[in-house]
Amino acid sequence: MENETKAAAPFTFGDAAELVANIGLLPLAPLIPEHPSLKGLTREEDWHTDTELDPWKWRVRFPGEGTAAYGKFLKKKAVLVAREWFPYFAAAFGSALTLKERYDNGLSGREALTILEIIEENEGIETRQLRASAEMKAKEKKTAFDNALNELQGSVDIVISGVRPRLNADGEKNGWNSTSFETAAHWMRESGMAPFAGDKEEAIAWLKARIEPVWTPAAATWIQKIWAKTTK
Repeated sequence: MENETKAAAPFTFGDAAELVANIGLLPLAPLIPEHPSLKGLTREEDWHTDTELDPWKWRVRFPGEGTAAYGKFLKKKAVLVAREWFPYFAAAFGSALTLKERYDNGLSGREALTILEIIEENEGIETRQLRASAEMKAKEKKTAFDNALNELQGSVDIVISGVRPRLNADGEKNGWNSTSFETAAHWMRESGMAPFAGDKEEAIAWLKARIEPVWTPAAATWIQKIWAKTTK
C-alpha cells in the first residue's frame, strides 16, 4: 500500500498489468485510501525517461493493448481500470441516459455534448484537433473545454486512448505529444469487450463482490461513498 517502502528493484509493466488485473482499479497518483497507486509503486527516477520502465508510457500502453481502460474516471483523477472490470465499472459509474437526454434534462452542458459528438465522429481524435473542431481554441474557453472533458470521463462516456505527436501545418512534429480520446463504447468494441447488459445495481454488486477480497476496508468504504452519489 502507499505507506510501504518502495522496493529497490524496478516495478515493470508486467508487474503493473498483473496488479491491475487483480485489484481492478489502479490510480496513477495516490487517490484511494490504503490502496496502491502507480506513483507509489514505482521508482521516481523511472518516470519520464521514455524507457520500458517509464510508467508515464504505460498509461497509454494499457488502453492500446486492451489490458485496461484509462481516463480521469474518479474525482477528475487518472485511473486504470482492468478490462474484465471495465464493462461493470462503466455501468456502475455511467448514466442510463444518453448524453443528449442528460443535456435535454439540464444535467449536462452544451460543451460536453458538442465534444462527445465530435469524438463519436472522429474516434481517437487528439486534443488540439478536438478543441479546434469544437471551436474552443480561444484561451478563455480552455476551462470550459477541460471541464467538459472531465465530465465525459467522469461519466465514462469517453476514455483516453493514447497520445499522438503534435504536427504543424507541414505535417512536422511540433511540441509535446497530445492526448487522444475515443468513446468508451468504441474502446470496448475494439478491445473485444461487450457492454454489461444489466443495470447499475447489478454492476455495483459485481464490483463489490470482486473488491471485498482484495481491497482494504478503508478503500472499499471510499468507493462505496462514490457509488452512493451515482445512484441518487
